[in-house]
Amino acid sequence: MILPTISVEKPWGRDSLPAPFTTGAGQRIGEIWFDPPPQLPQLLVKYIFTGEKLSVQVHPDDDQTQAAGLGRQGKSECWYVIDAEPDATLGIGFADHVTAEDMRAAALDGSIEKLLVWHPVQTGDFFYIPANTVHAIGAGVSLIEVQQNSDITYRLYDYGRPRELHLDAGVAVASGTPYDMELFRHVPGHGTQRLVNGPHFILDRIDGEIPEMNARDYPAQLLVIPRTPGIRVGGVEVAVGECALAPAIGGVDIADGALCLLARPR
Repeated sequence: MILPTISVEKPWGRDSLPAPFTTGAGQRIGEIWFDPPPQLPQLLVKYIFTGEKLSVQVHPDDDQTQAAGLGRQGKSECWYVIDAEPDATLGIGFADHVTAEDMRAAALDGSIEKLLVWHPVQTGDFFYIPANTVHAIGAGVSLIEVQQNSDITYRLYDYGRPRELHLDAGVAVASGTPYDMELFRHVPGHGTQRLVNGPHFILDRIDGEIPEMNARDYPAQLLVIPRTPGIRVGGVEVAVGECALAPAIGGVDIADGALCLLARPR
């Protein structure tokens, strides 16, 4: 089943998107979402396209949202860079440890942007972003995001845009620590790799035939995200720019040399 898409306008989005995506007149599309199916409501897959920097933000974890009476609404996520301009960067974690008081003050005066580590990125870079990590996506980046399906985002700084900030809630859940670079990797052009083996979801980049050891980790429904042509689910071609729900791994066919992402919740 190919999932419905939702185009979301953002102030930091683009008025021109790479193929196969398009924009309407006057639109600045920042995100293309795939509506989570009822069978897998825990995961959300989206494409993100940036013309400007996103806000400096943070997401809570499941324990924090449950303690606040919001249910299991934590958000750990990952970013797979599919295109990047030469000077593109991602801001993830702090250069040094930052106290809650200093973080709040830096958010108020805008200096929090300079406290972040801005990582230069290229196509194939991959970052796993645990909940509580302060982060921002820079301009000139196209990426695929796989995340826990939560809409709780606390903005700490937004470059003067007229949008609500959430300093109290954000500082309360934010980790004032450097990013663990063990969670980063560069994904080469070919080859099968396990990208995420985390507490909330698993994610694989598959090249051609699915290895048996990977297939065993998909006993039921999974999401299929093509990166090249040559991907079929239940006998139906799934194009680049689409996402499909597969009822079982046996229904996923990947041609020799074709690439796709497979994901499922824990």
